[in-house]
Amino acid sequence: MSLTADDVDRFEAARPRLEAIAYRLLGSATEAEDAVQETFLRWQAADVGHVEVPEAWLTKVLANLCLNELASARARRETYVGQWLPEPLFAGDPMLGPADTAEQRESVSYAVLTLMERLAPNERAVYVLREAFDYPHREIAEILDITEAASQQILHRAKKRVADGKARTEIDEAATRRIVEEFLAAATSGRIEPLLRLLTEDAVAIGDGGGKVPARAKAFEGAVAVATFLRGLFKPAEAKRALIGGSPEVHVWTANGGPALVAVVDGRVVGVMCLEITAGGIAAFRSQFNPVKLDRATARWTAAGHGEPVIDGL
Repeated sequence: MSLTADDVDRFEAARPRLEAIAYRLLGSATEAEDAVQETFLRWQAADVGHVEVPEAWLTKVLANLCLNELASARARRETYVGQWLPEPLFAGDPMLGPADTAEQRESVSYAVLTLMERLAPNERAVYVLREAFDYPHREIAEILDITEAASQQILHRAKKRVADGKARTEIDEAATRRIVEEFLAAATSGRIEPLLRLLTEDAVAIGDGGGKVPARAKAFEGAVAVATFLRGLFKPAEAKRALIGGSPEVHVWTANGGPALVAVVDGRVVGVMCLEITAGGIAAFRSQFNPVKLDRATARWTAAGHGEPVIDGL
């Protein structure tokens, strides 16, 4: 059926919210855009004049498309080369969605998006709809075709599974910036000792190259292993320059609401390292090197002012 201009406007008004939901569910901006576009096609084919609550209808369609995608993604990730990490989004990207509450900010943090990979699809859907978008359990039950009691039980289980892997304590922005600066000085010193002082004992470093850029298949675990890896990563080397097409500039930036280091070569983002910082030190480094997952970051980077690099070439 053909849509009226009002029908199209109604969908476009809902698009930012739909994209933000889809990104949290899928961890991929590209897949989120595809899911929202498919939702529009379903909207276009529906008898929208008989849809009583368009927002609920669209959310239900989108959620089910994302659940199907999550189920198939699990199979694909079994053959994924190396570690799988979400696609990072820079500050100001509308797909990050609402950030008014601590729950909303946390639900799109790089650490929690990574942790949500351990959730079953329905757990992830309930967690996102409730924690990030404050849907009541009654509406979540209708969207997912479950009971209200089941929605409450699923949320309890999902929150526990996410909480079990979260950093112990968050710190304020000023302290975060200071630790990032100290980390950069330590990482470029060529010595392990300054890095060890900044890391938690159980620190981890994970990299996603997607088989397109070399990245270790398993995470580095423990302060010594992580410090050794970081010392090598920040050491200038001609082989690394040849691999990424030049000498990267490194900027301090914000990705998914948290501190990040962005490596850029000739305006192209070649790496984003998200830092998880706690009161006890830096607990995790999650680095996205897969160029397929950096296209949106590059587009946002070239469109924004980003100042001078903290490291002018490695």
